[in-house]
Amino acid sequence: MKYRDKKVALIVPCYNEEVTIYNVVTSFKQVMPEIEAYVFDNNSKDNTVTEAIRSGAKVISVKHKGKGNVVRRMFADVDADIYVMVDGDNTYEAEAVHKLVDKLIDENLDMVVGCREVDPEIAKLAYRPGHQFGNKMLTGSVSQIFGGEFTDMLSGYRAFSRRYAKSFPALAQGFETETELTVHALELRMPYGEVMTKYIDRPEGSESKLSTYKDGIRILYTIIKLFMREKPLAFFSLIGGLCALFSILLGIPLFSEYFATGLVPRLPTAILSSALMMIAIFSIFTGLILDSTTITRHEIKRLSYLNIKDNE
Repeated sequence: MKYRDKKVALIVPCYNEEVTIYNVVTSFKQVMPEIEAYVFDNNSKDNTVTEAIRSGAKVISVKHKGKGNVVRRMFADVDADIYVMVDGDNTYEAEAVHKLVDKLIDENLDMVVGCREVDPEIAKLAYRPGHQFGNKMLTGSVSQIFGGEFTDMLSGYRAFSRRYAKSFPALAQGFETETELTVHALELRMPYGEVMTKYIDRPEGSESKLSTYKDGIRILYTIIKLFMREKPLAFFSLIGGLCALFSILLGIPLFSEYFATGLVPRLPTAILSSALMMIAIFSIFTGLILDSTTITRHEIKRLSYLNIKDNE
C-alpha cells in the first residue's frame, strides 16, 4: 500500500524496549495503515523481538552496538520513498506522522524534524532539565558553526526522503547520530523543515538508555570532529589564530627588551613564542590544504545525492 502515491516505511531503532515497542508499532499503523514497519533490534536482552513480531513489524537484527550503527543499517536495508524514524520508547506522538510526511511531500523537503513540545507538568520526568539545556546548547553550537535554524537537533522523530536516506554516510556509532543527521542536511544544503509534536513520559517499567553527561560529551566531541572535518579552514585558522595571539603576547616584552638592551634574557620564552608562531603558520596551511579536499568531497556527495531518484 502507498500513502499519497508514496511507499512509507516506519524504521524503529530498538534496544530493550519490550514494554513499549508493541504500542509504538501498532499506534503508527493505526494512524497510518499504509505504513510498513521495520524494527531494528540492537542486541536486546529482553522480549523486545517477540513484542515487535507480535506487533506485525519486520524485525532485523543489528549486532554492532550503538544507535549510529543501527541507523546505517536502516537506511541501507529498507527500500522506500519516505522513511519515518522514531525511537522505540513510546515517547513520541504517533498522530503527528501525517504532519511530518505531508510537509515532506507538499514542500518537497528532504528532512522534517519532529520538535518535542513538553507539557510542563511532566517535563521533569519526560524530558529532564539537563537534557533540555544540553539540547539547546548543542543545537545552538551547530547553528553557529554550520548555519541553519534547527529548534530540536537531538529529536529522534524524523521523516526523510529517499535521496536523503541513500546519500547519508552514517559514520557515527552512538546517540551522536542525530547530530550527524542534522549536519548532513546542512552541508548538502538540503531543504528541511520542522513540525511541533507532543513529547510524553515513558510508561512505567520502561527505562531511558540516555546518560546526560556521557552522551552530552560524546555529542559535543562529534560536533568538534564534524567542524574539523567539514570546515577545516575555519577550524585550523581558529587554532592558528590563537597560537599566533599567544606568540605575540609572549614576544612583545622580549622584543622591547631586545631593542632596548640588545639582549634576550628569557631564552625559553623566546623559544616558546617562536614555536607557537610556527604552529600557527602550519595550522593555517593545513586548513588551506584540507579545505580543497573537503570541497572535492562535498562535490562528490552532492552528485551522489542528485543521482538518487525518489521513485527508482
